[in-house]
Amino acid sequence: MDQLTTLCPENSFKYNSTLCACNPGYYYYTKTGRCAALEAAGSGDWVVGTGVGTGPTFLETLLPLGSVESILQSEVAVVRATVVAVLVWLAFCAAVRFGRTDGGRTVWFRLRWKIGCLDHRFATKHLLEEHKVVTKRKTELGGTCSVASWILFVGLVFALLYQIIAKRSIEVHRVRPANAPDLLSFVNDMEFNITTISSMSCLNLRGLENLVVGAPGFIDYKVSRLSSYVSYTCYNTTHGPTISLKCNNCRVPRGNYYISWQFVDLPNNPASSVGFQFNLSAKDHGDDRHVSFVSGTLKSGSYAYDQPVTFRGPELNILKVHLFPQIFSYLDNLKIIQPLFHDFIPGSYLSEVSDLKASVQSFKDGLMNLTLYISYMSDYIVEIDKESIFGIVGFLADIGGLYAFSLVIFLYFLLLCESRIKELRNEDNVMRIIRNQRRAQQNWDKLRKYVKYTWGRSNLNLTCRSGRKRQGSAMIDSLCRTRFLHEKKINIFPAAILTDTIRSTDSDGPISTGFSNV
Repeated sequence: MDQLTTLCPENSFKYNSTLCACNPGYYYYTKTGRCAALEAAGSGDWVVGTGVGTGPTFLETLLPLGSVESILQSEVAVVRATVVAVLVWLAFCAAVRFGRTDGGRTVWFRLRWKIGCLDHRFATKHLLEEHKVVTKRKTELGGTCSVASWILFVGLVFALLYQIIAKRSIEVHRVRPANAPDLLSFVNDMEFNITTISSMSCLNLRGLENLVVGAPGFIDYKVSRLSSYVSYTCYNTTHGPTISLKCNNCRVPRGNYYISWQFVDLPNNPASSVGFQFNLSAKDHGDDRHVSFVSGTLKSGSYAYDQPVTFRGPELNILKVHLFPQIFSYLDNLKIIQPLFHDFIPGSYLSEVSDLKASVQSFKDGLMNLTLYISYMSDYIVEIDKESIFGIVGFLADIGGLYAFSLVIFLYFLLLCESRIKELRNEDNVMRIIRNQRRAQQNWDKLRKYVKYTWGRSNLNLTCRSGRKRQGSAMIDSLCRTRFLHEKKINIFPAAILTDTIRSTDSDGPISTGFSNV
């Protein structure tokens, strides 16, 4: 970056009295008009992948498997969420037990009763005693454990489904020696894009003309025109000039070959760079669905330099790329060349402001060389096949194992609690007694209201004619003065109310005895 101005932006220095240049590790970012660090060009992570895949399956067409995978990022997250849900449920049930029952009138008692009604898995005699019949019983602890076991089972099933979706098959790689006919059958479309992150443009480019095959002094050494093998272009981007090398329907020559170019100083625009971006891809000719690629950004940490640097000088910056022939057997023997970014050998670089200032003020270091070294690993061919690890029998077996696991773990917890805490052994009887008494009181209140609104308030005299207080329950005392009404209008009493009252007072002795005497 150079400006004919006396004011230089941040992270820059002045040279030749009127020009500005960015500090080592910074370049002039035209989008913002400032000196930006290398991180502005990208994350710097290398991304490598085969990129080989097929279209959506029938199951993926019907179900949103992609959405499920994005929600369930990992099995660990699903298991953690399941454990948290179980703990929240157990904490809720423990908190409900501290509430007052108050004869079955409070909301806490109703919640405890409903939790006991959820006891479907453990609704038996939990403490198994010999020579006694196993009785059906529903307890609050059983309902708690039943729901907790279902939560655990459902969570583990979701984790199993995620595992099946994410890892339903494995790739098997086999390596075999390659012969000439096998190598000739690899016809790919390849594209190499290399961006020099800098404030330069394609006007600084020189020397992108030749392709060197082999090494000097060896029998296979030769120099050819680059245009006879690939088509190449240079175009400007916001991060610097990009060299694009394309080869359509081509066979990669065996051995090693080199493509070199350089950037030179222009007036008010010295040749320098802070890093490189690369994107290398290959695909079978005529098949646009399957692509092998490697991409990333080279920065200071990529080549063992912790401090920011600027590349400038005569020494070569070498990008080493390996090409591997691969055959995908599960895709009708699809043949793709896999590019692999193997190494980066840095050339001349500067890390101090004073050194960079002295370099841009002289013309002897006014260039930056870059070489793409490509090695075709043609001795062996990698054959890739997929083996499915998913089957309906294995899936059902996994489901059964998860069900048994969730059942056994909470059954053990339930038995452990009942064996150590004696109050839990008869909690179902206590809850039923409270509920029956509450129902009997409600039915008795209904009966009193019926008598009140049928015969009037004057007939509800709670004392007997003889003046002697009757012994027994409250119901007997209330009905002793209305016996003649019962005898006169016996058909008026609704049978349903009396029946419900008698049924609801089976556990209340005095009330039942009172009705038998009416």
